Amino acid sequence: MQTEDGRMFERRRTGESGVKNSGAEGGEAGKESLMMELTKLVQKTVKESSWWERRGVDCSILAAAFLSLTPAFLLLGSSQLLWFSAGGLLMGMAHGVITFKGTHLASHGALTESQAWGKFWSVFFIEVCGSFSARAGVQGHIKMHHAHTNVIGLGDSSIWKAPFLPRTVYLFIAPLAVPIITPLVAFAQLRGDSLVQAVRTVLMVTLGLYSQYWLLINVSGFRSPCSALICMLVCRAMFSVPYIHVNIFQHIGLPMFSPTHRPKRIYQMTHGVLNLPRNPLLDWMFGHSLINCHVEHHLFPFLSDNMCLKVKPIVSKYLSEKQLPYQEDGYLSRLQLFFHKYQELMVFAPPITDLVGIQ
Repeated sequence: MQTEDGRMFERRRTGESGVKNSGAEGGEAGKESLMMELTKLVQKTVKESSWWERRGVDCSILAAAFLSLTPAFLLLGSSQLLWFSAGGLLMGMAHGVITFKGTHLASHGALTESQAWGKFWSVFFIEVCGSFSARAGVQGHIKMHHAHTNVIGLGDSSIWKAPFLPRTVYLFIAPLAVPIITPLVAFAQLRGDSLVQAVRTVLMVTLGLYSQYWLLINVSGFRSPCSALICMLVCRAMFSVPYIHVNIFQHIGLPMFSPTHRPKRIYQMTHGVLNLPRNPLLDWMFGHSLINCHVEHHLFPFLSDNMCLKVKPIVSKYLSEKQLPYQEDGYLSRLQLFFHKYQELMVFAPPITDLVGIQ
């Protein structure tokens, strides 16, 4: 299995989307060799790692989240406020792990070495659990955001911008509507799907939503449809605020690039991606690749969260030795920055950097 992972590493290291970075072709061989050299170091670590390190740790976390749903539904049936609240919190955390960490890993094929199983888990996590279109999710995240990180209009996280909203509403209130907006956007994306894909997406999203509703009625004992729907909304929106924050904190406000002129991949990712510090709750909820190993994730997007954490010292040391940036900042520091510079960063398009011209 290690040999297979090594082959997969080399095939996918330049981006899973299959979209070539035309602006990064034709540069100096020395700069191109930086990414190749770092790749060899990381590939060596991957080959020497066990299945447990490569995939087992993250699969176990996801399994624990699914197992915790049973006590969550049972606790939500309690008449005691304390136990009821515990059930809601447990379900909200489980939903966060499954829909944020699970969908992210599944979209990158990081849960399995099999392509067939990879497609299955992608549909299961993105459509059934995440209430979104698997095709649109992979297209938007893998083929746009990762292939064109911080390129204005392509991979600049513009999907999370709503310039018509005041900063307080955007940062702290609007994210609560994500559970409602997500399936609506998914259905709007069906215009680009074949009939079979569209029907599958509708059925899978409906299955995921109705399953939770049915269990709240029949297991937790909710007496009215309205109360069950409110409970679903609260549990699904519980961690939407930090989720939106993480999506914008780690890219917006960093160097941005023109669609026609961009630096080499290693320069693009090291200048346009930022790591947040380790946080026990967010590490568990979103995964290391979305929090404290986001630089590593963008350089090697198919690695699991645990493997991103394992190669983190290698990547940070290498970038430091080559005098490349390894950007890190605190959650509260970024929140303060976005709150005070909301107009500049989120309403008006950030200026294109001069990085390309000085290479």
